[in-house]
Amino acid sequence: MQISFLEKDAAMESKTAEQRSLDYRNAMSQLAGAVNIVTTDGPEGRAGFAATAVCSVSDNPPTLLVCLNKNSSTYRFVVGNGVISVNTLSADQEPLSNLFGGKTPTDMRFAAGEWKTLETGSPVLAGALCSFDCRIRTIHDGGTHDILVCDVLETVAGEGEEALIYFKRGYRQL
Repeated sequence: MQISFLEKDAAMESKTAEQRSLDYRNAMSQLAGAVNIVTTDGPEGRAGFAATAVCSVSDNPPTLLVCLNKNSSTYRFVVGNGVISVNTLSADQEPLSNLFGGKTPTDMRFAAGEWKTLETGSPVLAGALCSFDCRIRTIHDGGTHDILVCDVLETVAGEGEEALIYFKRGYRQL
């Protein structure tokens, strides 16, 4: 049996936007992602958030893509400062992800880790599997999120053996 594209379009339109969004979130929970703490500091102030929506774009020049919720409490800080550091967490740093992923005040978030800075001045986490110090090159509209394309200025490779990942709505170690 062959289904035309018009029939497929009609079937897709029978779902509500809310149902498509729920289906999408459920499907995305099946994709494992490294857990990162994304930080910024500058004229707008210091802030940070937990993220799995981080990926490599290119190694020449070194470029990362980071997605940031427009309704996030950290949004104005990140966009205003124009710089970030992406810190990929090791398995033993799960408590930091919980702090940076919730409503914990900024000073308490940063009190929980050991931080240093590199070229941009954004906080870099000691003991992270790796860290990328970045300048935001461009910001693209992605619906509820903005897509940050970031030039990597410096990298730090850590000594950790196990990565913290998020899969099926829970933490795992790899």
